[in-house]
Parts: sequence; C-alpha cells; structure tokens
Amino acid sequence: MKYSELAMVYESLESTTKRLEKTWIISRFLKKTSIDDLPPIILLLQGRVFPTWDESKIGVAARMVLKAVNVASGISVEKIESEWKKIGDIGKVAEKLIDKKKQKTLFSQELSVSKVFNNLRKLPELEGQGSVDQKVQLIAELLTSSTPIEARYIIRTVLEDLRVGVADGTIRDAIVWAFFEKDINLNYDEKEKSINPESREKYNEYSEAVQSAYNVCNDFSAVAEAVKKSGLEGLGKIKLRTGKPIKVMLYQKATGIENAFERVGKPAALEFKYDGFRIQAHKKSGKIILYTRRLEEVTKQFPDVLECVKNNVRADEFIIDSEAVGFDQKTGKYLPFQSISQRIKRKHNIDEMAQKFPVELNVFDIVSYNGKNMMKEPYLKRRDILEKMIKQEPKKILLAKQIITDDLKKAEKFYKQSLDAGEEGIMVKKLDGIYKPGSRVGFGVKVKPVMETLDLVIVGAEWGTGKRSGWLSSFILACRDTDTGEFLEIGRVGTGIKELEGSGVTFEQLTEMLKPLITEEKGRIVKIKPRIIIEINYEEIQKSPTYSSGYALRFPRLVKLRDDKGADEASEIDFVEDLYYNQKK
Repeated sequence: MKYSELAMVYESLESTTKRLEKTWIISRFLKKTSIDDLPPIILLLQGRVFPTWDESKIGVAARMVLKAVNVASGISVEKIESEWKKIGDIGKVAEKLIDKKKQKTLFSQELSVSKVFNNLRKLPELEGQGSVDQKVQLIAELLTSSTPIEARYIIRTVLEDLRVGVADGTIRDAIVWAFFEKDINLNYDEKEKSINPESREKYNEYSEAVQSAYNVCNDFSAVAEAVKKSGLEGLGKIKLRTGKPIKVMLYQKATGIENAFERVGKPAALEFKYDGFRIQAHKKSGKIILYTRRLEEVTKQFPDVLECVKNNVRADEFIIDSEAVGFDQKTGKYLPFQSISQRIKRKHNIDEMAQKFPVELNVFDIVSYNGKNMMKEPYLKRRDILEKMIKQEPKKILLAKQIITDDLKKAEKFYKQSLDAGEEGIMVKKLDGIYKPGSRVGFGVKVKPVMETLDLVIVGAEWGTGKRSGWLSSFILACRDTDTGEFLEIGRVGTGIKELEGSGVTFEQLTEMLKPLITEEKGRIVKIKPRIIIEINYEEIQKSPTYSSGYALRFPRLVKLRDDKGADEASEIDFVEDLYYNQKK
C-alpha cells in the first residue's frame, strides 16, 4: 500500500474531533487494507511502530529530526529551527520545507507503508559509534522520497506525537465496524455522524469480544489480523501468553466503606492498599520476568524480588499481580512510594540499591496458573490458589493482608489498621468478581482518607528566569480524554518542586527528564511529548474557559513523580468531572 493513502487518512482524522467520524474513517480504510499491510497500518494509526508490550522505542529527539530535515531538504539547521519556532510543529515545518526542497535525488521513489514502517523500526537497533548519522540517514531517506503531506506525518511518527486524536477505543470500534459490519447491522449516517440505535446491542457484544482479545495480548494489530483471517473464531485463538505483559486491573475510589459495600456487595474481601508500585511476575520454563504496570521489564532492577519469587512461589508457570512496598530496615516500617521509585529506572549499582532500599512483595491476585487463564474465575478461587502457592516470608513476600466481612465495624477497624501501618487505605473486592485488565468496572474499589489526587501528564513548560534560569518551570498539566486519546490542559504547577537536591523532586531533575521530549519551542514556552506523569493535589477544582479541559486546579502542588505510570494512565476527564461535582455536594 502507498504511504500517501495512509497520510490522507491521517489528514482526515486530524480535521475532525468527532469520535464516530474518526471510527468510520478508520473502519473504511481497514476494510480495504490487505492482510499483509494490516498489522503495520494498525500500529501506525496509533502513532507507533511497536506494540505497547514491546520495550523497543523509536527514541529520536527533536534535534536529530532537525538534522534529518536538513539532509533531505538542503536547508540549514538554523533556518529549520527558526521555522520551527515560528510554526511550532516540526511536522509542519518538514511539510513546508520538503515542498521547496533544493535537493532532488535520481533514486527517489514513491513511498510504501512497509518502507516507512521498516525504516522506523530499524532506528532503535542502531547503537554505538556512528549510530546518530545512521539514524539521520534513515529518516532523511524517507523525507527525500516523500510528498510534503507524507513528510508531516513521518516526522510526527518519528517523534511519537501523531496528533490525529485516535484512542484505543476508536481503534477497537473501527475493527468491529470494518469486519463485523453485517453481523451488527451497522448503518452509519455520514451526514449526522451517527449510527442506527438498533445495532447498539449487537455492537456491544462484538466490541466486548475484540476488547477481551486485546486485554490478553495488548496488541490491536494482532487482534485485527486475527479478525481479518477468521472473524470471531480468530479472536478465540488469541490466548494469554506467560512472558508477555498485560495491562493490570484498576479500581475506582469509593467515598467510604458503606459506599464500597454498596458497590461490590456483602460480604466482600478487604485488603490493605499498599503505597508501592505494581509488579507483574511471570514464570515459564523456569524463567522469571518482572514487569511494571507500564509493561516495562524490570527483572534486572529487582534481583531481590526475583530471588524471592523463585524461592517462594510454588508453580511451574504463572502470572501474578502484586505491589512492591519499600520498608525501613531499622524500624521495619513501610515507606511511601517515592522512597523506592528510583529503583525502577536504575541501571547501575543495582545490588547496592536493593540493600539500601529493600522491598517486600505483597501478592494480591493471579492471572494465569500452570497455563490456565484465570481472568474469568471468581476472585475467591483466585485467592485460594494464591494461598496454596505462596510460601510467605515477612519483609520478602506476603499475601496482601485480608479479611472477608459484611460487618461495617470490623471493616472500619481493618481500615484503621492499614492506615496505622503506614498504608494508603484499603481495597474492597467483589468475592465473585473477575479480573479485567485496564478497566475500572466495579469488581473492586479503593477507600482512602485523603482528597483524591490526580495523575496528570506534563505537556508543556516555561523556561525559568533569574535563579531558575536554565531550568524548566511552570509545568503545564493535562488529563486524558478517553474518547479521542487527546490530552486536555487543566492547569500549571510550580509548587512542591525543590530548587536544591535533597528530599523531593527538583527543577533540575524535571528539566533533564523533559528536555529530550520537547517537540516545539515558542519563545520561553515549550511543548512536551506527553510521557511524564506526576501526582498532583489541589485545594479545589474550578470551571475554567482558559484550559481545554474546561476545568482548572486551584493551588495545585506536586506530590510525587509517578515513574510507574504511562501517559495512557493519566486521570481521565470523566473522573475530573466526577470530582468537581462531588466536591460541590
């Protein structure tokens, strides 16, 4: 398939904010896509060349892109940078300059989807001496053969900043519309941008089947390929694979224990809610692999956890869900997440870090047991299996502390025990609830005593002045729109950040993390690729016409970095709205 066809789809998607229209555009495109082109097309529509579970990342900074545009166009880096500051979008800069490019090559050829896809997938493989020049040449090769509109989207894909507003839900629905159109009796009204209501029930059934397949493989390209080949039967062939990470199950907040019982039923299982970070432990063929909730492998960073899983979990094959919690070696008291979060990214002095910041693994669920998918099994059965397979050892590995009760007084006493132990609160779980990755679906809730914080992604910042000169400051925050996948601004934060090294996050630390993610610069304001999540507390949520979310935070303050979360786990706009209306009550 010609890449120009995909570029036209990108342009159509960028021109509308309506989710149903985006779904229709993608579904028509998928319908005519060949089986060979389908997997790369699905990934490229999401602005990526690797599925979410794959650790490979394109990893190209804006400065390298400037050099690639220079090589392809013959225009100086200084002029390209000047255009970037004026236009603010390197993709549109490339589009403009490629249209006027000075260099034409005799070997220029029409771009195919596979050529673009394969060139971009090669980028992370290049390492060592001369690799920067090789990467520049790979990108420049594509730009040299591209049309202006193709150049815009090649550059945005390279920078992992596609800007066409396609969320996971849109891709899922487009797969249903493209390949099950007759089954669900779909009738899309292009003028009204709506579908016939009578197709809704059947559509929901097929959508759930596609979502369930995605939940066990984290790869819509594999799902679309299976559907194209074998329809519903193909979805049934997608199996949970030990060694391949899945999205973890998430939980909504209840307003109190009584509300928790109302939502999950009585009796319920109550567990400590630990202030650590999720670890998903896989074992197959004697090999143990550890993943974070962001699906990043951290086996090397946690040799202590690896050892205790190896020695204390009795099964040949499994996927278990757990929380690693830091503790003080002298007092034995549990520590907050921030005290151990640095271990996640650590690449050097790992054994020393393990001794300095030890963790205890608290296991609370099982997803797969000796080759059997446990997701649809009731929670009580999953817990029973854990009790038989985990050899508990304090300060190494334990089952999450739990009681089962329908008594409000007992529940409140247990809640207090958790808080006294230094934990965040409790989880309240439905006894017959299933395990549903990535969903907050009422199978369990969390109860915490403090105002709910927000996990927001940094999408921009301003270069500081005076004593903060050289540092980014006044960080622009955004929540997530699940319908479009877009990030909606909700305010700025500059408090809760330190100027000097010590306890807490510093301006220098944030600047070093964010500089490689800068995609636009206009004066002192920079736009940042949405990658870094920070936890924010605030005094109040207010309505605001200033920010794209329609809301603003009053007196926001940084609580901590959330190294364990990805941008797709930023707080959702629906959640912000719920908090806004609940605070008024």
